[in-house]
This record gives sequence, structure tokens and C-alpha cells, in this order.
Amino acid sequence: MSVSPAPQGVPVPVPVPGQAQTPPASPAAPASPAAPAGSGPRTVAAHRDAVEDLLRRWFLAHPPAQEIVALDSAAGRLLAEEVRAPGNLPPFTNSQMDGYAVRTADLAAGNRPHGAPAMVPLATAAPIPAGSAPPPLLPGTAAPVMTGAMLPEGADAVVPIEACIPDSFLPSAGTGGTVPAGGAAGTVEVPAQTPAGQFVRRAGSDIAAGAPALPAGTVLGPLQLGLLAGLGLDRLTVRARPRVLLLTTGDEVREPGRPLEPGQIHDANTTLLRSSLEEAGAEVLRSRILADSPQEFIARLRADVAADAPDLVLTSGGISKGAYEVVRQGLAAHEVAFLSVAMQPGGPQGIGTVDGVPFLGFPGNPVSSLVSFEMFLRPALTAVTGAPRPRTEVQARLTAPLGSPAGKHQVRRGRYTAGTVEPVGGPGSHLLHALAASNALIPVPVGTEHLEAGAEVTVLLLE
Repeated sequence: MSVSPAPQGVPVPVPVPGQAQTPPASPAAPASPAAPAGSGPRTVAAHRDAVEDLLRRWFLAHPPAQEIVALDSAAGRLLAEEVRAPGNLPPFTNSQMDGYAVRTADLAAGNRPHGAPAMVPLATAAPIPAGSAPPPLLPGTAAPVMTGAMLPEGADAVVPIEACIPDSFLPSAGTGGTVPAGGAAGTVEVPAQTPAGQFVRRAGSDIAAGAPALPAGTVLGPLQLGLLAGLGLDRLTVRARPRVLLLTTGDEVREPGRPLEPGQIHDANTTLLRSSLEEAGAEVLRSRILADSPQEFIARLRADVAADAPDLVLTSGGISKGAYEVVRQGLAAHEVAFLSVAMQPGGPQGIGTVDGVPFLGFPGNPVSSLVSFEMFLRPALTAVTGAPRPRTEVQARLTAPLGSPAGKHQVRRGRYTAGTVEPVGGPGSHLLHALAASNALIPVPVGTEHLEAGAEVTVLLLE
């Protein structure tokens, strides 16, 4: 049904401008996947493959462009080219602990009574706070050093303060530095057997200057952006987002905020699909509601395609077999197949090309549109462009029984919590309130018509 999540930051191979690509079967435009004649509804897997193939052919023929964005605007974007470290990380050798920077050559074995660990007295040098450049460490001295502070030249180890005598620092009078607490002023005892390199972070030990930091195609999440910020990069070259023209149809549909006349409804699909597309890394060029006029629909659609040059046209509504199916009627002369997929909700689907541009038509009921996006378009974007990351699949036990119609791949909504999933609402494709209370989809495959409470199912997490 879907793929397991890829590790964060793992690149996904997608077309890159300037690199040789395997040419598609038809380089000018994607082939239009026709509905199989006389074979009944298409399976969910077959339609998902058809959507992926449609987008793959397009992006092979039209590789994404590159653009430079600010670091703080790059979340969820894909690197267009490899990033190499411009400098060492860390940039200088520093202390991993609060303690004393020492020369291990100074720590000859000492003798203490009653089998106590051998300790060596050393004179204390000037303290080293973080953000300062210390002078070289003189032989026979130990310098109080703070976590992350630069290690002085000559020091090759750090002794934690708790391993020393005394085992704490006190502010030094008038200097803001530190001196030992108790004992002989200006003297600290440190363990004789301190090994070289102890609690020392060497310059470049995380990544050396010039080394590969992230490969092209990496999805930039918080962890990857943190690395790039640590390397001092504030501009990144990323791939352009897929450009989607989003259209909703229906004389009865009104924008949120407008009063309703009898028989009218507020448009939920545009908001639902726009936010889903943007979360998935796509750029929605424009979205609008079109009236139920096939002539107006196709005229506005073709004008928008010519003006906006989208990578995908996505519509909701108007694709079933009713008398006023504006999308189906308006695209009758185009390379678009309107077919039935054995899925509930989301059975009616449209797929093909309009003036050479990939086209997908989703059903008009809001839940059907969302399920269609999650089952078909989001996985295709992941497979073809590398973003978004796949939804996470987990195993869970049902808290209540579920029924599913014969011959249908039903997708129910649910609330996943700690290994269990509670069905939310019924199977209806209009139940927006139940959808909003859900954080998971519960696929019930074809051939499974009943599941008892306690049955183990695979759920797709939406959060």
C-alpha cells in the first residue's frame, strides 16, 4: 500500500539539470494512462503506479530548476548539488568538559598513602572561558577550561573538575576567571594516569574542511539544516518545488467567509489540498473555484496552463458519471482517462495530460480528495522528486470492529495511540469532523470484509 519511511536526510535519486538522464518513451509529454477496457475497477496499486509513472515521465523530460534560498527558508527542500564543508567542524580544538587543560607529559606518577589514586600537583594558569583565544600552556601548569573553550597550545588532555583536588571552581577576585576552591591557592592536583586526548574535541573531528557534508537530493530537515548552520552556510542551492495548478469545481461551492444560499456549501477541498500539497513540498501556483460550465472550465484551464507552466494540474470534483460532471465533459477531447479505482472513498479518478501537462482529477467529496492525495499523489511525489518523506507505517490493534465492502480497498480514518488505533467516524466521504479528529489512515485491503476489535492492522500515520 505504501513505502516505509526513509531515514531523515537520505537522498532520493531524482532528475538533476545538467546530468544525463534515461530518456522517457515520449520526451515531449507523458503518455496518457488509459483505463483498461472491460477489466473492471483498477486496483489501488495499479493506479498508484500509473500516477507515479505519469509524474516520472514528466520530470525526466522537464528536470527541476535550481534556486538559491536562505537557510531559514530551506526546511523540506531538496539540495540541488552536493555540499562540502567550507571549514573544519569543530573549527578549533576544544574542551569537552569543565575542568583543567593539562600536558600529560607533566603527569609523572605520584605517591599517596593508603592506596589512593596517584595525584600530581600543578600550578594553575589563567582561566580559559569559551570564546577566548588562550596563550600557550606552560609546562607544569594546568589551565581551568570551560566546556567548548579553545584548548591552549601545548595542552593535550582535559581533566574533569570533579576528578581534581579541589573539585570545584570559585570566581577569582576582580578577573572574572577561576581559582581552586580550598587547598593551596594557585595549585590543583590532577590524576597522574590521565591519557593524552582525554575529553578533547579535535578540530575537524566531526567533519574536516573539504569533506562531503550532504549529497545532492538530500531532504533538508532540522538535523541537516543544523549541520549546515554549524558550517556557517546561510544560502543553499535547492531544487525548485513541483508547481501545481489547483482547481475546484461546482456551482454550489462558495469560498469560506461568503454567505451560503440554499443548496450551497463552503469549499473545503481547496484548503485541504493546498495545505497538503504545500506540506508535501509543492508550490501551488493558483487555486480557484470554477463554475459547472464545460466550456468555461476548459477555456480557463488552458489559459492557466499556458500562463503558469505547471508541472501538474489537479482538480477536485466533476469526474463521476452524473449529468453535470464539468471536468469529465470539458476534457472529453483530451488525453485523459476517467476511471474507477477499487477504493472507498475515492473510487472515481481522472488521469492523463492536458496540453502535454500531467493531469489528475480527484473526487469532489473532501475526504475522498484527501484519501486520493495520500494514497496516490503524495507517494508519487516522494518516489519521483524525493520530497516529501514517506508516511510512517506502524502496526496497531483495532479498538473496535471494522467492516469493509466486498471488492473494495477501504481507507478508514483513525486515532493512533501507543500501539492501538481507534476508528473515527464512519466510511462516509463527507465526514470532515471525523477527518479532523484523525491522525492516521486505516487501509482495509480488498478481500477483508470484517475485522474484529483487537485485530492487528497496518496504519499510515498522518502526523
